[in-house]
Amino acid sequence: MRLFISALLLFFITHSADAQWYEAQGKSVIMQGNAERAKTLAIENALKKALLVAGASVSSVQKTVNGLLTQNEINIRASGTVNSFELVDENYEGNLVTVTIRADIFPQSKQCFSSDYRKSLLITRSNLMHREQASIGKVYALDNKLMAKLAYKINNQGIYLDTRLLLKEKSQFSRLNNSLQVEAIKSLTMSLANISDTQYVMYSEINDISFAQGSTNGWQFWQEDVFNRQFSVSLYIYNGSNGESVFTKQYRSSAPWEFGKRQQVDVHSEVFWQSQYGMAIEKVLGDMIIDIDENMMCQPTRGKIVQIAGNSLTINLGKRHGVKVGDEFSLLHLNNIITDAGKTYAGFNVSPYTVKITQVSQQSAQAMTTDGQLLGNIQLNDLAVRY
Repeated sequence: MRLFISALLLFFITHSADAQWYEAQGKSVIMQGNAERAKTLAIENALKKALLVAGASVSSVQKTVNGLLTQNEINIRASGTVNSFELVDENYEGNLVTVTIRADIFPQSKQCFSSDYRKSLLITRSNLMHREQASIGKVYALDNKLMAKLAYKINNQGIYLDTRLLLKEKSQFSRLNNSLQVEAIKSLTMSLANISDTQYVMYSEINDISFAQGSTNGWQFWQEDVFNRQFSVSLYIYNGSNGESVFTKQYRSSAPWEFGKRQQVDVHSEVFWQSQYGMAIEKVLGDMIIDIDENMMCQPTRGKIVQIAGNSLTINLGKRHGVKVGDEFSLLHLNNIITDAGKTYAGFNVSPYTVKITQVSQQSAQAMTTDGQLLGNIQLNDLAVRY
């Protein structure tokens, strides 16, 4: 199944002065003739996207509105955020259903100042946990292509992240994660964040791309006209300044594999991504983007101090991240605590200084103390933070 969602952020004239209209579009492939199911998924994800863009952090649409869908009528009762909701258009073309919804959403007070900024995220190459499963179709390059596609989608569809890619070589994350080396993962994360000049680091593991019943029936399943291939991936995001985990989730899907047993499939081609299996992965990527945005929205925006001069400093956040002249940041000195057992815990010394942005470039910004005091005890690599 494949789902593309785009939120158009169109403000419509409304009689209510307390709400705004948001329009969102969803597309979903009809699987096994179940058009209602495809329509429901498209509508739910489109509504969820509209809620997220409007400033709501939503773990599920069902928790936000009651009576979301019926068979022939779209009708909801307000439950907090949503005032009213309507299906504007639905179109069926081949096995693709496209819906447009419009929701009247109450504006919320800003949940966190840090949601004003795009956090920098390093996306590392995924790891095929069972590489032998890729032999059918020769899809060994999926570990590389999957994260490249996710980064592209985050930069174009996401709201709160600016990504960088590290795909040439695999990191040591899976080996360390498998042996529960938590401290080594922290060190790896902080090292990668420092090298890439990013605030957060993402790792992923492709857990399963096997075939349904393949392990019990041998090659007999090839006698069937249609057979399913599994897709399971785990996502891990860590804070680059202290190496601590901030988000972990596993995603699962499956779809018919439309290619031959000995056919080599190019995962970089549209033939693959337009197949039912490729579209199922696209749907997973769409779910990932929404979850990542929701969970990263209120993570603190941490800029590293890269230059100090008197009462002014330079941080590695700029226009690309949403920083503007006049924004104020608090200063923190990173002071991690290491126990006798060798475990590291994040610690910060909060500086009495606050600084205001005076100049902004694409990748960096200059700031001065709000009271004109000299930055006596601030050091390079300390943090400028907006919560």
